[in-house]
Amino acid sequence: MSAPNKSYDPVEVEALKPEEIERMRDEALAAFAAAGDLDALAHAKTAHTGGTSPLALANREIGALPPQAKAAAGKLVGQARGVVSKALATRQAELEAERDARVLVEEAVDVTLPYDRVPAGARHPLTTLMERVADVFVSMGYEVAEGPEVEAEWFNFDALNFVPDHPARQMQDTFFVQGTTPEGTATTGDESGVVLRTHTSPVQARTLIDREPPVYVVCPGRVYRTDELDATHTPVFHQIELLAVDEGLTMADLKGTLDHMVQALFGADMKTRLRPNFFPFTEPSAEMDMLCYVCRGESVGNPDRPCRTCGSEGWIELGGCGMVNPKVLIACGVDPEKYSGFAFGFGIERMLMFRHNVEDMRDMVEGDVRFTRPFGMEI
Repeated sequence: MSAPNKSYDPVEVEALKPEEIERMRDEALAAFAAAGDLDALAHAKTAHTGGTSPLALANREIGALPPQAKAAAGKLVGQARGVVSKALATRQAELEAERDARVLVEEAVDVTLPYDRVPAGARHPLTTLMERVADVFVSMGYEVAEGPEVEAEWFNFDALNFVPDHPARQMQDTFFVQGTTPEGTATTGDESGVVLRTHTSPVQARTLIDREPPVYVVCPGRVYRTDELDATHTPVFHQIELLAVDEGLTMADLKGTLDHMVQALFGADMKTRLRPNFFPFTEPSAEMDMLCYVCRGESVGNPDRPCRTCGSEGWIELGGCGMVNPKVLIACGVDPEKYSGFAFGFGIERMLMFRHNVEDMRDMVEGDVRFTRPFGMEI
């Protein structure tokens, strides 16, 4: 093992020559001064003060010097590194001050500007109401189910017990989608077997096919019929339907569910009644009425207190309901001997007219913010 070289001359180490140390120092000072922002200064800092910078490498060479030469070389390198560190700190403070001053200008907020230049928006009340109704049933354990708006005729009609000559299947009630033959020629609408769904009931059929009972779903969505747009009709509107299929369900379960719905939406003292009716997909079927939410039935036989909302009848028709027809269960692969179910549905537009005294359905579809804004931004 060789002994230290006591006669080693530090001048012979190129990196420790005074002129080299001065050159490294000056290069570092010039790089810091040339840095135009903090990112550039960070790169210069790594290059001139990092572990592989020229001054750091020169400092490592001191360890190889003889003892009598280390002090002078260490003082020379240390002074240079001290000057570099001080210049770096000064330049960093300058750049940070420039950045802060620039941010104050660029991100300044003029608090004197009017805050209401852009009027507040609003959710459409149909969306809000449809979600509110769905939430009533979700809180009861139901699931929200959805389906396509362009629907196969089988799901829209056949699976729901609409016979082939049912009036609702004709062109005057249903939008049929034009198709093409394998040869590429266009077919008439009623030959394509594809329609714009006329109700949300196809979602119920799809749900029964996709899953095993028990099934408890609520189906909100947009539907289409060939109606003229007027104060009480529109060709595009929204429905929400409910389906429950399980063992032992009866009309009593349906009545209790309807009572809970209207009480949640219109008040705890609301009641419902069922009137016999006919629908292909339910048997027995009924029209559901609810107690007039304005007069609470007090206008009936009372000429001193007439009610415009219910025509002094005390009741308002809300929608159709009934027990699921066994033929529908069979079409969807459900055993009617084991399972029974109930369903009902109603139009969201009509309920909105009831709840908020909207007189013209066209106001809901014309996009005028003066109609939607009073309903606010309820989420």
